[in-house]
Amino acid sequence: MSRPKRLTLPDNAASYELTTARGAFAALEARPAGRPAGTALLVPGFTGSKEDFLDLLAPLAAAGFRVVAIDGRGQHETSGPRDEAAYAQKELAADVRAVAAAIGATPEHPVHLLGHSLGGHIVRAAVLEEPGRGPWASLTLMSSGPAAISAEQQVRTQLAIDFLPTTDMETAWRMLRSMDGEAGEAGGAGDAGDAGPDEPAGLQEFLHRRWVTTVPEQLIATARQLMTEPDRVGELAAVPLPKLVLSGQVDYAWPVPELDEMAVRLGARRVVIEGAEHSPNAERPAQTAAALAAFWTDAHRGAAPGADRDTAGDPRATGDVTGK
Repeated sequence: MSRPKRLTLPDNAASYELTTARGAFAALEARPAGRPAGTALLVPGFTGSKEDFLDLLAPLAAAGFRVVAIDGRGQHETSGPRDEAAYAQKELAADVRAVAAAIGATPEHPVHLLGHSLGGHIVRAAVLEEPGRGPWASLTLMSSGPAAISAEQQVRTQLAIDFLPTTDMETAWRMLRSMDGEAGEAGGAGDAGDAGPDEPAGLQEFLHRRWVTTVPEQLIATARQLMTEPDRVGELAAVPLPKLVLSGQVDYAWPVPELDEMAVRLGARRVVIEGAEHSPNAERPAQTAAALAAFWTDAHRGAAPGADRDTAGDPRATGDVTGK
């Protein structure tokens, strides 16, 4: 899971309940001082929440974008039923489309769509459900791979499927804290370790609260999705939409070379954030926000999605945001 460097909202941001045709969703929203250059919808990953994007709100708003981040159905402050069927990918994708409509997304006024990790698979499904380009200005897959997570992470993710049906969330949290090392966002165990030196006050309390308020059936259902997701890159490549594949230099859920190859198959822009791993949104937010703002600006101007491929076919971007 992402570990944000801040837990307070910037001055130009608000926390509220967003009403949609499919129910209410907890949301964070930041707006620029003037007329927005565009609107972006950010969807978190497994064990995550809208707060995973807190560090991006201020720099993206400063770059001129209206930004909305949500808790998905059954995540943290968005309620959900105690029924695994309610968290099927098609249901979560329909939720994304309903949220987009509620914030004003139309084919005439499209929004930039971003999904982190599991959220990338969900937003991909949301895009594929709409024939043609739909109400989207662009699609960003952040630390999200072409298919199921790596074999090592599947072992850890299986923990959610094995233990949550018979273990209350508080007991599960204590079990996670007793485990050696970090299981990571895609590993099902979350990142429940001790506080680091650069963490904001109250982070451990927040991570604990987020875990125990998430519906266990949501975690079980989405854990299964991470372990069984098929490769849909070919389908997505056929959608006429500017695409960005963004990640850190290291990723435990999907190997970085696999993300490089996916970007090539998609004809997408590829950005690797130096010094980041699975959560560049929290680990290197300034660099990540700069890469997103540049991509969204180019998408509005009609620039080619793969515009960063300018050195010997290297699929990664050039400049301060490049990786290895």
